[in-house]
Amino acid sequence: MRRWLVLLFCLTPWLAQAAGPNEALQPGQVLRGRFVQERHLQGFTAPLKTEGHFLLAPGKGLIWRAETPFAVTTVISAAGLVQEVNGTQTMRLPASRLPFLARLYDMLGGALAGDWRGLEGDFVVTRSGGDQAWTVALTPRKAADAMTMPFAAITARGGRFVDGVKMAKPDGDSDDLAFLDQTLSAAPLTGDEAAALESAGK
Repeated sequence: MRRWLVLLFCLTPWLAQAAGPNEALQPGQVLRGRFVQERHLQGFTAPLKTEGHFLLAPGKGLIWRAETPFAVTTVISAAGLVQEVNGTQTMRLPASRLPFLARLYDMLGGALAGDWRGLEGDFVVTRSGGDQAWTVALTPRKAADAMTMPFAAITARGGRFVDGVKMAKPDGDSDDLAFLDQTLSAAPLTGDEAAALESAGK
């Protein structure tokens, strides 16, 4: 069970950085930016804070690089997931061994392409607001069990892109993600970026 929770947690930033309802990322484009994550846990007076950078390439995958307080890099592609801590690989999950990963990749790929309807099989999707300021609320459907969907609700807000996400868990804990300095480019990936995404499939 813990493996599934880790996997879902790693994939959630990808969902968070899906294009807004009015801005679909296209193949060949690359979205880069910074993130600040605050985890609110029951019994702790102050949130646990993580900061870093991300790269999102449609059809290729996500590089999620936490820098403080610890250096943790998670790379996700259609072929699998790999994670490094301080430069040492600590987890590798090939999609060939975990069909559930491929299903999640397809589901979130729809949101990445700006098609939030692809999530409606697993979530009740509620949209509100306008082009410049919108909100998308995701509530797991009854069929989703706690092992595969460890969130009570996910709320994304933004304009051109997602600016923030709140993930509420059934036990009262929550995560708040803020996305800053986002830039969209058609420039090719750097050699290091391409190699990192390729590594998730080995």
